Amino acid sequence: MKRLLVLILMAWVGQAMAKESQWVLKSPDGKLVAHIVCTEQEELTYDVVYNGVTVLMPSHLGLNRAYGKTVTGSMGVSKASTRTIDEMVASPFTRQAQMHNHCNELTLKVKNDMCVVFRAYDEGIAYRYQVGQPCTVRYEKVEYNFAADYEATVPYVARYDENDPDVQFQSSFENQYTTAPLSQMKEERLCFLPLLVHAANGVKLCLTESTLIDYPGLYLKGHKGRLEGVHARYPKTMEQGGHNNLQMRVKEREEYIAEVNKASVMPWRIMMVNRSSAELAMNNMSYLLGEPCRVQDLSWIKPGKVAWEWWNNWNLEKVNFKTGINNDTYKYYIDFAARYGIEYVILDEGWAVNKQADLMQVVPEIDLPMLVKYAAERGVGIILWAGYWAFDRDMERVCQHYSEMGVKGFKIDFMDRDDQVMTDFFERAANKCAQYHLLVDFHGAFKPAGLNRTYPNVLNFEGVAGLEQLKWAPASYDQVQYDTEIPFIRQAAGPMDYTQGAMVNGAKGSYHPSWSEPMSQGTRCHQLALYVVLESPLNMLCDSPTNYEKEPEYTRLVAEIPTVWDETRVMAGEVGQYIVTARRKGNTWYIGGITNWTEREVKVDLAKLISGNAIIDIYHDGVNAHRKGCDYQHQNLISPATSLNIKMAPGGGFLIKVSK
Repeated sequence: MKRLLVLILMAWVGQAMAKESQWVLKSPDGKLVAHIVCTEQEELTYDVVYNGVTVLMPSHLGLNRAYGKTVTGSMGVSKASTRTIDEMVASPFTRQAQMHNHCNELTLKVKNDMCVVFRAYDEGIAYRYQVGQPCTVRYEKVEYNFAADYEATVPYVARYDENDPDVQFQSSFENQYTTAPLSQMKEERLCFLPLLVHAANGVKLCLTESTLIDYPGLYLKGHKGRLEGVHARYPKTMEQGGHNNLQMRVKEREEYIAEVNKASVMPWRIMMVNRSSAELAMNNMSYLLGEPCRVQDLSWIKPGKVAWEWWNNWNLEKVNFKTGINNDTYKYYIDFAARYGIEYVILDEGWAVNKQADLMQVVPEIDLPMLVKYAAERGVGIILWAGYWAFDRDMERVCQHYSEMGVKGFKIDFMDRDDQVMTDFFERAANKCAQYHLLVDFHGAFKPAGLNRTYPNVLNFEGVAGLEQLKWAPASYDQVQYDTEIPFIRQAAGPMDYTQGAMVNGAKGSYHPSWSEPMSQGTRCHQLALYVVLESPLNMLCDSPTNYEKEPEYTRLVAEIPTVWDETRVMAGEVGQYIVTARRKGNTWYIGGITNWTEREVKVDLAKLISGNAIIDIYHDGVNAHRKGCDYQHQNLISPATSLNIKMAPGGGFLIKVSK
């Protein structure tokens, strides 16, 4: 009888355990709580509670995987363990010298040699999978069931064809934002990351991912008020084509999203949770969740400014040669960079023979070894633009050849995908360039997702509808509004190659597109402030040298603004309205502020940054900046660091430099 009772009790305990298991994970400050549940059906769900208020209802996650012919989606948990991480992480070439990596972690051991790892930071919740053996990932379940019909600010993929939904996966990841309730999102359209959900009481939920290596990027789409994950399936066949024959276009896709050929980690799924817009703009989770640095010697990595010729269409004034892609034009750009202490000149598209996808074929108008030597003698480095497929097909030889020539890095462009094949390319390119001491600027790229921590030679990413749009965008296009959104959304993922610096500035109603003589929207001080507001370790001066040379004092200021920082503080801001950002390099603070098309006055408390008497330089919109965008004023003060009231014109901005 006793034996029978024991067996009955064991069966009852086993049945009870199979029904449901739950774990509670809290952030270090205790304000953020996730409840993770394994259901009777061996499914995993989690919710998120912030300051006692539920912001995310139970949402499913899961990985459907095949081990040979065995297919499973089971998320049954066999073991759980916890730990606390509390460390300082070196973060060179970013917004600050170090970042505090402080979180509580829960690891759930899942059947078939897999783990799910959750982390709770004071700033958000993240989870990812770890697989211990090769498998094929058929699909991943990603779901966000929000607690109410919140508004969301999202970037839809720009291209859509109802007859070819797969075209959405061929994307440059450049589009402006649309704000609407979750229930009103376009269900047929994919959104790329990051995107923002406005929860109750001003709480901001920013969704993105990190450690995106050898795995497809995540898209989200609206469905009945919630968001669901979508991934590009693995490319089956590809063919050369696209822009100037420099791309590989996917013709067919497999029925699965990823091949995992070894024990591996998947990307972190990140929900940043912040109580204000200003806090969100300081969230470091994307960087902290990147894989640790794999480059031992960082001494050769030099961030800085770049004199750039493509946006201004190689235009120069009062010279005695025809400008364009030729030696005389580039020598002028190099001389300009040398005079103002600008670290680099870029040779954008056109220096290699067109439509050959061969970076060893240089156009006859360019003597590249001569230009590299000419630049080096003047303390200027040369960066080369490269189409993605031309770079990928001959990566080793290209990197070795141009590194030996003295080229400092590559701007790699037109990837325009983030399926597994393409994310693998990003990692391989970063690694190979690091081996040859080459910097990387990924253009035509998805958002940063931790790769700049793993390979710090990757200084910048595009994935933003930057200033280049104003070479062709219609007058109805609102760049100024977008500028006041990206510091809180796109920049939450990491640095961006926005390419600011326009010297022709259109006040409201004055902008018009021009390919050869482009202009910005908003004021000159709006453009100036972007050098501080936006994080960009490799930062362009996009306009013509001869436009800058007309205003040498202003140009010297732009050239001297650092591109990497010891400390950053977002002093104030609201998504889509304005932002004020302070960044410190050494003993000098730079404070940049921008507004949307609403005229605005802000209070800047310098005493929070520096004490005692200070040298204060103020660059602000002129009294007529509302009608002539290039109007600005410069004031120089020596006074105690106190509060300043700064007025911004519609589409305006300001920059303050403060030093002891």
